[in-house]
Amino acid sequence: MIILTAEYKRGRYEMLQDFTAQYRNKLRSPQDAVAVVKSGDWVDYTSCLGKPVLLDQALAQRRDELWDVKVRGNLIDGPIHVAECDESQEHFTYHSWHCSSYERGLCDRGLCYYIPMVFHNNAAYYEFFLDVNVVMVSVSPMDKHGYFNFSVNTGVAAPIARMADIVIVEVNEHMPKIHGGYDECIHISEVDYIVEGPHAPFESSKAFVPREVDRQIAGHIIPYIVDGATLQLGIGSMPNALGELIAQSDLKDLGMHTELCSDAYLSMYRAGKLTNRKKNIDRGKGVFGCALGSLGLYQWLDDNHGIAAYPLEYVNRPSVIAQIDNMVSINSCVAVDLYGQVAAESAGARQISGTGGQLDFLIGASASRGGKAFICMSSVHTDRHGVKHSRIKPQFDGDIITSPRSQVYFLATEYGVINLEGRSTWERAEALISIAHPDFRDMLIREAQERKIWRRSNKR
Repeated sequence: MIILTAEYKRGRYEMLQDFTAQYRNKLRSPQDAVAVVKSGDWVDYTSCLGKPVLLDQALAQRRDELWDVKVRGNLIDGPIHVAECDESQEHFTYHSWHCSSYERGLCDRGLCYYIPMVFHNNAAYYEFFLDVNVVMVSVSPMDKHGYFNFSVNTGVAAPIARMADIVIVEVNEHMPKIHGGYDECIHISEVDYIVEGPHAPFESSKAFVPREVDRQIAGHIIPYIVDGATLQLGIGSMPNALGELIAQSDLKDLGMHTELCSDAYLSMYRAGKLTNRKKNIDRGKGVFGCALGSLGLYQWLDDNHGIAAYPLEYVNRPSVIAQIDNMVSINSCVAVDLYGQVAAESAGARQISGTGGQLDFLIGASASRGGKAFICMSSVHTDRHGVKHSRIKPQFDGDIITSPRSQVYFLATEYGVINLEGRSTWERAEALISIAHPDFRDMLIREAQERKIWRRSNKR
């Protein structure tokens, strides 16, 4: 039995009182806090639920007195008031490391600029190359030890805050508290200003309803996954379809190591498939960097000792990923050409999402003992005029390449799975045409022949 002395209790009380005093001294209204922003500054909003809702509104209200303020974000839902309030971009210019559907719409309007990157280098960009005059980030309420939790924003928040001249935290009473490996919190002593205010409860992200084609692709991938495998799933309907199928499968003791945690993992957990028991590193812990999904997902992550959030410099580091046996990475793409080049972030020059961690996990999972890296797509898409197009192209011409042909491993469509590792140009063309939509295979063969990557002895 432990007996707490009066001296211990008094010391603990005094410590808490000290943090309370610091908190009170640093508390500001949103309007007073954003007064520190100067013309020409670089301001960071971090990522996802880390968007500083009240501070963004207050900063937008200063539009007419500020010039050339540059703002960075990442996977943020709207509205972003500093972008919406100034179409001239004389006052505010918004940038994104990885576009949400809302940020994609801003790009379409010329109100958002994409920053090319790979996520495992995100912290290094800030440490060595970028200026951060002010960081504004939403956090969970301060705990008794003086810490604010970065929550589902842990993947990117701490490295940015560490390099910022001024740190402003916006306390959001709805933020889940997430346990972490490191850098999941910031102490009040490292904070310059604190902002409070009522926030609307989070809304569930729009559910990705798996299509039949997604289920077909997922069905082709399931046989490649073994008991005890650790999974990285990208965002979208196909990964959700895979999570749904895994939840119904006989697979067991699966693990999570992913930059983005989605409801697919919650489905696997509820079905008893996700235990993290077989992982070589972080055994017993589901590891992620950021999270987007339903309210049920955030409730699952909240105060869960079976979950650990890490900065993406750890989660996405290929050398870390490679340490995990049977690491299976599953991402999607927009198109691939007959040479095996992958376009996953844009359609032509139109920015759709971002490089994210696709290349990180291609390299890491390929180096894992028993690991596999899949890139998935439907074989065709239909444009707004009802015209059907093949996602397997003869050759990209001006498209933005996300993953080079030298790094692409498995590719999957509803027509099957192929492996491009170590394959020559004609072998690649033959394999890719085998999983193309039948309506486009003759055209693709002719294109391969013109490029001299189709053997005369090939049998169709």
